[in-house]
Amino acid sequence: MSEGRDVLARRCLGRSGLEVTTLGLGGAGIGGKAYGAVSDDDAIATVRQAVQMGVTYIDTSPLYGESERRIGLALDGGLREHIILSTKTGTHPRWRGEYSATATYKSIENSLRLLKTDYIDLALIHDPPDLQQAFGSQGALEALEDLKAQGVIHAIGLGVRDHALLRTAILSQRMDAILTYLDYNLVRTTATPLLDMARAYDVGVINGSPLVMGFLSGRDPVAHVRTSLPWIDEEACEELGIAKHLWNWSQKAQVDLQAVALQFSLRQDKIATTLVGAMSPTEVAHNVAACRRQLPVAIWEELERARVK
Repeated sequence: MSEGRDVLARRCLGRSGLEVTTLGLGGAGIGGKAYGAVSDDDAIATVRQAVQMGVTYIDTSPLYGESERRIGLALDGGLREHIILSTKTGTHPRWRGEYSATATYKSIENSLRLLKTDYIDLALIHDPPDLQQAFGSQGALEALEDLKAQGVIHAIGLGVRDHALLRTAILSQRMDAILTYLDYNLVRTTATPLLDMARAYDVGVINGSPLVMGFLSGRDPVAHVRTSLPWIDEEACEELGIAKHLWNWSQKAQVDLQAVALQFSLRQDKIATTLVGAMSPTEVAHNVAACRRQLPVAIWEELERARVK
């Protein structure tokens, strides 16, 4: 048997110098907007459970409903100093789609207030359609560089799915980190060239959505879609078909697909940290356990054979 991944291990987030645990807490779920209602008490308990279990990296965004406010409440009283905290700009509901310096200053100021902190470890430009405004004169990047010089933020990054934009960000040599999502997991590894480029330019990589919207959570992905994501067209969704194939494989191999999916990302040393969301302390504990679960050494070779079929 192989040892499960040590989720409390830390890696450096590229040139930022920030050390993050290889498992991070994604803040969308506790916002109560993306995946269903969550109370303040449950959200606070979820964050504190993650901290108690040794997770030191937490990511959030103004887009995620009540997430920033709840994380601020959870970390208030002494926990903040032990956490690497990232939030985003460009997707605040009040200034959504605005990537100007003015909107960025306002968004970061609002995030600082909600998070109950006077600094943000990493600020990410979030989901821009292009980089013309964000990287241009009086754009978001100029504002973030100014805030970094002031010590208000410690590192700057870009979080977007478009690989062309991420490549431009890396090549600009003005980014400390990138956040890629849905593109490095058991279903798809199209982000691999980005990982190589980021390593070459000393840009840290954060990997989001390793469970592909829950398709790889360990339950039948078709049942998951029908109960939790009914708007997805089962016939047209290629990812669902691949996930179903992998779930069938995991059942025959008698392994936990969630554990395999999470450890697949953690095994990639070009990824500094992998973000996994949670809506309760129980889910946090389950995620940590999946990362630590012992898997047979041979499972990775078996997985590769299963993935190419």
